[in-house]
Amino acid sequence: MDHYERKIELFFELKGTPDSSQESYRRRILAFLGYMNKCNRPISEMNEHDIQQYILHLKKENGLAASTINNYISSIKFFYTYILEKDWNNRKVPRMKRIQTFPIVPSRDEIFSLLDATKNLKHKAILVLMYGSGLRVSEVARLKISDICSKTMRVRIENAKHNTNRYTILSKFALEILRDYFRHYFTPGEYCSSDWLFPGRSKQNHINVKTIKNTMINLRDGLGLNSKISAHTLRHCFATHALEDGVEPVFIQQMLGHKRLQTTL
Repeated sequence: MDHYERKIELFFELKGTPDSSQESYRRRILAFLGYMNKCNRPISEMNEHDIQQYILHLKKENGLAASTINNYISSIKFFYTYILEKDWNNRKVPRMKRIQTFPIVPSRDEIFSLLDATKNLKHKAILVLMYGSGLRVSEVARLKISDICSKTMRVRIENAKHNTNRYTILSKFALEILRDYFRHYFTPGEYCSSDWLFPGRSKQNHINVKTIKNTMINLRDGLGLNSKISAHTLRHCFATHALEDGVEPVFIQQMLGHKRLQTTL
């Protein structure tokens, strides 16, 4: 496995794959290899039939959604073609058809109730930024202190999805919460602008993405809100509520960092 890991690491390094994507690929590859081990199938001998059986396992036994299974297929395809250097047959391993559904978008009152229920000041600052600026979970986790500009009321997002950079708005409410958070968590003279805005247990690392996701789940369940609401829902709410306020879709697209307007729509 060490040999495979070195090849995976080399590919990610050459391509400049974001940390979040690396983690996702590794986790799904390991899950598949674990399945192969239980089936007593050597990795070097795996074939399309093994992959087909694993996809059926994910669908029937694990009950995963089509979009999630497709993410597994992407990870397995990467391992199969790049690491094992085998040919991939799309006809034998097709991607699952996704059922198009509208995302859950809570009302403004529900969002403010959720934010008010957040007692931890650090978590509150994170969620307020996600809703007020339309940030992804991974983006808010990796913010540096210097990415917040109160003079221009903008938030800078660097090395986001697809290696893109952009600016989005900073709301007055979010700035107030951030200032309160900053006074409580940062000691004058003991930080610099390049430090993580939301450090993890160690100042050298930013807060874990799973911590943010679990925080949202606990808040949602505590308030009895729709079980489909997640941390990413705040980004959907940002876009929807901006549209309701009359903001043109093309501006929403720019703030969300979408390459295509259709994605925003």
